Amino acid sequence: MWQKNILETIGNTPLVKLNNVTKELPCTVLAKVEYFNPGNSMKDRMAIKMLEVAEQEGKLKPGGTIIECTSGNTGMGLALAGVVKGYKCIFATTDKQSKEKVDILKAVGAEVIVCPTNVEPEDPRSYYSVAKRLAKEIPNSFHMNQYDNLANRQAHYETTGPEIWEQTEGKITHLVVATGTGGTITGLGRYFKEKNPNIQVWAIDVFGSLLKKYHETGELDTNEVFPYVTEGIGEDFIPANYDMSVIDLFEQVNDKDGAVMARRISREEGIFVGYSAGTAVKGLLQLKDKLKPEDVVVVIFNDHGSRYVAKIYNDQWMMERGFLEVKTFKDIVSARGKKRLVTIEPSQTVADAVELMKKYDIEHIPVLNGEGIVGSISEGGLFKKIINNPDIKAQAVKEVMEAPYPVVAFDSPVEKVSGLINKENGAVLAKDDTGDFHILTKYDVIQSLAK
Repeated sequence: MWQKNILETIGNTPLVKLNNVTKELPCTVLAKVEYFNPGNSMKDRMAIKMLEVAEQEGKLKPGGTIIECTSGNTGMGLALAGVVKGYKCIFATTDKQSKEKVDILKAVGAEVIVCPTNVEPEDPRSYYSVAKRLAKEIPNSFHMNQYDNLANRQAHYETTGPEIWEQTEGKITHLVVATGTGGTITGLGRYFKEKNPNIQVWAIDVFGSLLKKYHETGELDTNEVFPYVTEGIGEDFIPANYDMSVIDLFEQVNDKDGAVMARRISREEGIFVGYSAGTAVKGLLQLKDKLKPEDVVVVIFNDHGSRYVAKIYNDQWMMERGFLEVKTFKDIVSARGKKRLVTIEPSQTVADAVELMKKYDIEHIPVLNGEGIVGSISEGGLFKKIINNPDIKAQAVKEVMEAPYPVVAFDSPVEKVSGLINKENGAVLAKDDTGDFHILTKYDVIQSLAK
């Protein structure tokens, strides 16, 4: 039987056992993979629920405009619903969200307004304030307000909770959610606590969010708030969707650990996940001492990794933030021990170059004059020339030398260095802090990566 439209495919997502990234845990860990929803995230569930409630209550009328502030995923769910049901969508988002999210929203017909991240929620420039203002200014529009709209948590109480309960045959002992608006963890928490009060509900927060301290003390401490790059979770206020009484504990994870774990899940489990999934699993690993062999843990994998290709799945983005542990030119030189760079002058003979190669067992020699590097001599290049003309041994190096080796920064990543070494160019140079040059060859790079 076919579905009448794409909205009918929301829900009934798979529950998949994790086998590698959670090896150090004594228990069974299952991932609720929500990117199987048509909008590639769990937010499809609450988006359609909020829309249906708004229609039932007469707050959203045919041909109207849906207004929402979103980190991307809720907007996607609402946009799909808008396409099917004939609503226009205008979304406010923040400048820390990935470009992919904005582009995807535009691809399905939504208008997107990008607002600054690091402003107070009440600031007229914040995406919360912009959405509220638009809802007042635009006729026949409705601000969904996922933070305070209780249909958000109701969606998970009615759909996600029963699915997980059935999939685990009621054996779930722990729920782990990287939480933001509070709708998912509260809706699921209420459902599972009604089924079995002993089920532990664990919220994973990010450093820079005030949720953890509020849960533990009831204090709304803005001193806890500072900028973070993790997307879609954490808050600088307490949304109305939260019922803190159903949450047993909060655990915080830093930006780097969440990003690195997301990449591990994708590579080691074959599940291409977003930022929050990495944060959720890392938080669970930090709580391993609280788990027993008989436990059955369900972790929510909220969205798809395609939302973060230019961020956590981009090596350069990761390296710029110190999130990716990479070897550099400097690391290789330090590991092998600093050695004097063997060079030759343009006026010396080819025979001199051959002798240096034999003496030091090397294949590549930079050619230097008083002004700096002017060329290079390689064993491979000389071999071809000497075979064709044995008499070139008496010629000056400047007459047969090849192009100079590329010069890179001393802290350049190995990936960049290796990309410069090819058939035409056998080495790369870099200058250290004292002004001395060092050389790396293909052999050096291979040796370093093999360790």
